Amino acid sequence: MSDAGHERRRVYDPALRLLHWWNAAAIVALLATGWGAELFEHGAGERAVWTVHVYAGYGLVLGLATRFAWALVGPRHARLADMWHPQAWRRLLTDFRLPDRHRWGHDPLASAAFLALYGTLAVMAVTGLALAASELGMGPLAGGLLDQVWLAELAEEPHEFLASFVAAFIVVHVGALWLHQRIGGVPVASSMWTGIQVRSARREGGNA
Repeated sequence: MSDAGHERRRVYDPALRLLHWWNAAAIVALLATGWGAELFEHGAGERAVWTVHVYAGYGLVLGLATRFAWALVGPRHARLADMWHPQAWRRLLTDFRLPDRHRWGHDPLASAAFLALYGTLAVMAVTGLALAASELGMGPLAGGLLDQVWLAELAEEPHEFLASFVAAFIVVHVGALWLHQRIGGVPVASSMWTGIQVRSARREGGNA
């Protein structure tokens, strides 16, 4: 359906949208508790905040694992193939040609950013489990060979650096959504609430 120069189509299924917000909530909780723990450093509440941080991490691992499974068996626009655009990325890098943005589903440029985010979160999950085991005695790695002080020292810096990357991603992501709405007049963010994607109507003579 279309109106006022826009086209609308139901694209994103409820499970995909639920996983999106589940993972978003877990990431915000992880960043908040990670930064908040500094306020309680060496205080009585420090371990309690880190414990919440660890459980939020478990929630994110569960959400990411479920999202990966849904990318294999879910509907068309939930699948990994909908985020995989190597030809568009190659043209951008070699010919400096922007990919076709007039498509239903995941945008090629946004897909590259999200795949980078998923890879970053996977590394953070591994380093986070190592830190939980060595510093708090929690998680599946606690009490085993990997529960070592040297492992915590090895994992701490990458974990903290990547947390900064994730925080920067959130700022850029929210900013891009705002620009789409403010400048382009396209409510991109609403698609993850309603499942209905809105895009500018293609001009006469364009490809479908």
